[in-house]
Amino acid sequence: MAARIKKGDTVLVISGADRGKRGEVLRVLPTDNRAVVQGVNVAKKHTKPTGMGNPGGIVSVEASLHLSNLKLVDPKTGTPTKVAFRTLDDGRKVRVAKANGNVIES
Repeated sequence: MAARIKKGDTVLVISGADRGKRGEVLRVLPTDNRAVVQGVNVAKKHTKPTGMGNPGGIVSVEASLHLSNLKLVDPKTGTPTKVAFRTLDDGRKVRVAKANGNVIES
């Protein structure tokens, strides 16, 4: 199945504790239907010291969110939109914003 949300996209969180926040997708986990978004769903992780370079302590880490809780933000207009797919005349399959029909370049 084609990816509606890809790495580098700007998304809006539509559900959960971080509802209303926007951020850039850092990583997509397609097998789990999850994505990691910058600055959203931040969790504290306790790390042990490993060697001389890493003293350990409490580190803030972005946890993954389910893709159903994310909505793509159209890069041209800046508004959240659903995503559809269209095949162009040259045979390429592209993502299209359902709100206004703009082609979303990846």
